Amino acid sequence: MPDKNRPTQSVLPVSPVPWWKSSLFWRTFFLVGILLVISMGAWISSFRLEQRGSRARSIAEQVVSLVTITRAALVHSEPESRRELLFDLASNEGIRIYPLEPADQIEPITRGDDLMQNMLPYIQQKMGDDTILSPNVNDMPGFWISFKLEEDDIYWLRLDNGRVRDISGLRWLGWSGIVLVLSLSGAGFISRLLNEPLARLAHAARQMANGKLPEPLPEKGVTEIRAANHSFNQMVKDLERVDQDRMEILAGISHDLRTPLTRMRLELEMSSLPEESREGMQTDISQMDAIVGQFLDYARLGAPAASETVDISSLLQVMADEAERRPGLKLNASIEKGLSILANEIDIRRLVNNILTNAQRYGRTPESGLAEVDMVCSREGDKVRIEFADNGVGVPESDFERMLRPFTRLDDARGQANGSGLGLAIVSRIAKRYRGLVQLGNRERGGFVVSVSFPAVKTPK
Repeated sequence: MPDKNRPTQSVLPVSPVPWWKSSLFWRTFFLVGILLVISMGAWISSFRLEQRGSRARSIAEQVVSLVTITRAALVHSEPESRRELLFDLASNEGIRIYPLEPADQIEPITRGDDLMQNMLPYIQQKMGDDTILSPNVNDMPGFWISFKLEEDDIYWLRLDNGRVRDISGLRWLGWSGIVLVLSLSGAGFISRLLNEPLARLAHAARQMANGKLPEPLPEKGVTEIRAANHSFNQMVKDLERVDQDRMEILAGISHDLRTPLTRMRLELEMSSLPEESREGMQTDISQMDAIVGQFLDYARLGAPAASETVDISSLLQVMADEAERRPGLKLNASIEKGLSILANEIDIRRLVNNILTNAQRYGRTPESGLAEVDMVCSREGDKVRIEFADNGVGVPESDFERMLRPFTRLDDARGQANGSGLGLAIVSRIAKRYRGLVQLGNRERGGFVVSVSFPAVKTPK
């Protein structure tokens, strides 16, 4: 069938939503993760600022102690043994002593060297305001500090940068990475802890929407989740009891009506009424019997289903041949071969018969008064799609959802006819019973379309 005959979806179009917005888990994950990262970043920054001052003071005190001990050792050593002392300091302690010359090229402390800038006030406070600190003297990098042996005898003490090195940016980056991983892991754990009960509740609600009875939700955890799960479980029990009571009442009433209808039919056969009156009453009794039959069919759908692999192609071909004997119905069948679904053959027959009966009653072509129905069965991906399209006047799109409800008739839109209003409701229940989907629509050139899709079953070639 051409694409223009496809049914119009009865579901409102939904604009695509990014995955990180559509899922409550990811939204919670990102919000909690961002909050944790910001909090940890603020804590690390505060710790670094606080640690920078205390670390600078601690290193300054160590440097001052080292300079004081070195100066005392040089002052109290014999002049002839100083050379050996300087050699021992350089080789064992990494301390090198140089005389301070007026021609020395002294590199000033830059703003980027926070450690030396923070150490300078402490060192000058202990050793004098004329103490000089420098990261580079005469193109020799290191930690340079000046000190006096005597009034005019000034020296440099040079230490390796490793001994007074601040925590490097690479180490801070590593620590930040560890904090980030821990924060995101914590955010994922918290998000899952918060969203798992909601996901379980949503899954159970989807099962109910598909006509399945969900497993009872665990009534444990925090008070709010426990109360929500308890309310949902109670609602499922109430709905199940109401549905079961309704089915029993419907089946009982329908069964009880069969007896007086049978008696009326026998009395009518034995009566001496005119032929015209008898035929009219027989028609009325047949319609009442058909309505009672639909009630019983609707009630039986509440029982568990026994599924089997049904060759839907062969079944529909047989039913298309049988439909040729229906008065007032012309069926044009286009059936793809080799298609199978998991269902019950009796239920599928009931589904097709209800759709054809609905088209026969309401989908007559205005010009000819004949119900012309196009039936197409084809495979689309992993689905088997069965489409029925008549050439009647169609149905307003606003009534699509209401048509699938039980005991609903749209006589104003589809012409006057007698019926129970259960035809499409039974179709919908059968489709849900076997994980199928019913879609309603209108043809562009006029006519009503019912499309039913079932999961396909792979058959060996």
